[in-house]
Amino acid sequence: MKMLSKKDRREAGQGYLFLLPALLVLGVFVIAPILYAVFLSFHKVELIGGATYEFRGLDNFMKVTFDDRAIIALKNTAIYVAIVVPTQTFLALVLAASLNAGLKGQKFFRIVYFLPTLTSSAVLTLIFMWMYNQNGLINYVLKFLNLPTYNWIGDPDVALIAIMIMNIWATAPFFMVIYLAALQDIPDSHYEAAELDGAGPIQKFWHITVPNLRPVTSFVVIMGLIGTFQLFDQSYIFSGGSGGPNNSTLTVVLLIYQYAFKTLGTMGYATAIAFMLAIIILVATLLQRKFSKEESLY
Repeated sequence: MKMLSKKDRREAGQGYLFLLPALLVLGVFVIAPILYAVFLSFHKVELIGGATYEFRGLDNFMKVTFDDRAIIALKNTAIYVAIVVPTQTFLALVLAASLNAGLKGQKFFRIVYFLPTLTSSAVLTLIFMWMYNQNGLINYVLKFLNLPTYNWIGDPDVALIAIMIMNIWATAPFFMVIYLAALQDIPDSHYEAAELDGAGPIQKFWHITVPNLRPVTSFVVIMGLIGTFQLFDQSYIFSGGSGGPNNSTLTVVLLIYQYAFKTLGTMGYATAIAFMLAIIILVATLLQRKFSKEESLY
């Protein structure tokens, strides 16, 4: 093994010295909390009157299978993910393709479409709650069109759908910009060759645009999966933190919050659910990468 010279050791030491502040921040604010959370997940934690820890082994993880509210939260989250991710991905792609097709006022529409992404999630939720009011804008439009109106916030059958509509509208523009940047990298020669073969707009979209955007679509779906599995703030504001009506807007992250900060003695259980959610997100992401073809055609 070759020994480092004095100069090399000095340079290596200087390099580690420059890295030290970043390593300290990483250790204190990332690694240490994760290790502490692992510790909590195996204990029953009492925080009143001084923190006490009672080792429970895997009990916190096993308890999830018998917790009706955890099963409901997982079901709600799964339905939300299954609907929102494909819808926002497809909508973002269609919007991007429309803007890339030489639409007049492209810059104006790009700004208008992107504005919801810049709005605070809490503010956006409050605006939609006003629109979802029984006498709000959405029911007014439905009534004007002679369509049935709904109690969007108070009806368990439509409360989660209301959150889905809001989030699809708010998140699709962000992914639209990503798609738009990728569309502008596809060589025009692909479309010109297709036109010479008699391909129409729809054929060019499905046989040229979509296949060439495989890597971007993979990225969009992964980001969508991670974001939707972590739904919290909209559900919290809609239901006042309860997950109602009738647990219809209860999500896994909201349930974690309730067990961690609203119920005594369940901090360890909440941490166990959080780790299980992290594993679910990891598995979903790996499966998406495994079954998606990320190679583009150019």
